[in-house]
Amino acid sequence: MLRQGPIPRFVHGVIEYLAGVFLIVAPFLLAYDASAAIAVSIVAGVAVLLVAAATVGPTSLIDSIPVPVHVAIDYGLAALLVATPFIFGFSGEGAPTAAFIALGVAHLLVTVGTRFRASG
Repeated sequence: MLRQGPIPRFVHGVIEYLAGVFLIVAPFLLAYDASAAIAVSIVAGVAVLLVAAATVGPTSLIDSIPVPVHVAIDYGLAALLVATPFIFGFSGEGAPTAAFIALGVAHLLVTVGTRFRASG
């Protein structure tokens, strides 16, 4: 499950912090209309920040979540982000639907492309 992609773990962690912040501020920057989209975006952003901060690695704050668990969470999160507009009923609103789908696909690509194992 832990592949050797071109993206270093440090960069992966930084991208996750940026994605978490984006999810939190996106409803205000992109003027989401659906209250479900606003709530889910903020909750998802906080969750991404918590997982990034708690995973063992160079950008961690508490080294609590093992890397294989983090990878599994990443794959699940990517799928959930893509499905979120349809699950929570705001797929008719363009901005949050596009943001969630794009972020889900990007998260999947970053996860697939990350070098999780140390060289050696």
